[in-house]
Amino acid sequence: MPPRHSLSTLRGDIVTAKEAEETFISKSSNREKENVPMSNQKQFISGLLQAWRDEMLSARNYHALAEREVNPEKRKILERLAEAEEQHAERWAKRLRELGAGPGTFSETFIERVRRWVLLRSDTNVAAKMLEAGESEADKLYDVLLTNAQNESDRLSLTEAQRDERAHNRVLEEFEGRSAHLPQSRLETILGREKWHVRAGGWIGQAIYGVNDGLGAAFGVVSGVAGATHANGQFVLLSGLATALASALSMGSGAYLAMKSEREVYEAEFEREKREIEENPEEEREELQLFYQLKGFTEEEAKTMAGRMAEHPDQMLKTLAHEELGLSEQTFPNEWRSAFSATISTAIGAAVPVIPFMFSTGMTALMISFIVSTMAHFVVGASKVVVTGRSWLKSGVEMTLIGIGEAAVTYTIGLLISPAIG
Repeated sequence: MPPRHSLSTLRGDIVTAKEAEETFISKSSNREKENVPMSNQKQFISGLLQAWRDEMLSARNYHALAEREVNPEKRKILERLAEAEEQHAERWAKRLRELGAGPGTFSETFIERVRRWVLLRSDTNVAAKMLEAGESEADKLYDVLLTNAQNESDRLSLTEAQRDERAHNRVLEEFEGRSAHLPQSRLETILGREKWHVRAGGWIGQAIYGVNDGLGAAFGVVSGVAGATHANGQFVLLSGLATALASALSMGSGAYLAMKSEREVYEAEFEREKREIEENPEEEREELQLFYQLKGFTEEEAKTMAGRMAEHPDQMLKTLAHEELGLSEQTFPNEWRSAFSATISTAIGAAVPVIPFMFSTGMTALMISFIVSTMAHFVVGASKVVVTGRSWLKSGVEMTLIGIGEAAVTYTIGLLISPAIG
């Protein structure tokens, strides 16, 4: 069984990594350059630039979290983590300058600022898991860089930085209170590997997709009616407002009923599992042990973990519900908040193509609506990266092209049916 790690031990990990960095720097002054393909060097520089940006961004995130942390011990740990990330960034900047590709001045993108805003407004566990995801991505990037390392000194440097990132992961586990029972922590990590982003996105993600749906529906209706009526302002405005209202109410009620139905199913299954634990505790304990063994734990580890879990019936119930039924309380949003978020965001999105017809009419209003709606499609598409993590430019352009295509199709259909309605 892997050893346990305390906060003090983990602080030692960071200090050890720092000493290794100093050792590397002293050695690197005497290193000899190796002959490497030019394509590998370009890839290495590109990856190193990304690593430098990631480390700078991580340092800022840790500093920001430290400022809001009320626990002095945790605040000190966060500051040490920030310092370690800054040292990594400084090392990569120095290496980039040696390669003739200085990184310049660091500046955050709008999307990165938004993500930190979400991070700072998340609870401690969610924030820690978001940071863990970042450390894991850094670990993967270092794997790629190691394949393109220019010399042995680079490989040593990258390996030491990778060890730091893994030490940071253990520190973040401490923040979640998971290291006290490491086998259980490992299982929870497996079970919840892809759950953190659902909780972190929350109502923000629902709002973005609500605006997306409202904007798409209203833009299509406005374009189609404008084509059929030669951009008659009254018809377009009436149909647009009706679409906005109908879409908002439909999305809101749909979100409410969907969340309510899922919660009712969850509660019913949860109650059945609770009765099984009360009626056959030994059988359920054995079942949990088998689940752990299937996750890759040894029989002894699985038995220990199941026994420990049996001492906490509520936690055992949640774990069995998750393993047997795929259910987890933390993944179920509040149905009223979902309904409100879906209704308001859909109404806002649907209003965008309609508003120009409140102040103008004819082709002038249609052109303004087209321009404003196209821009809104790009903004909504770019905003999705808060939830998806994709490139904001790619997502925005993709959404814009879809919106333009939708408008073109509905406007053409409107023109075709225009003679039939006079």
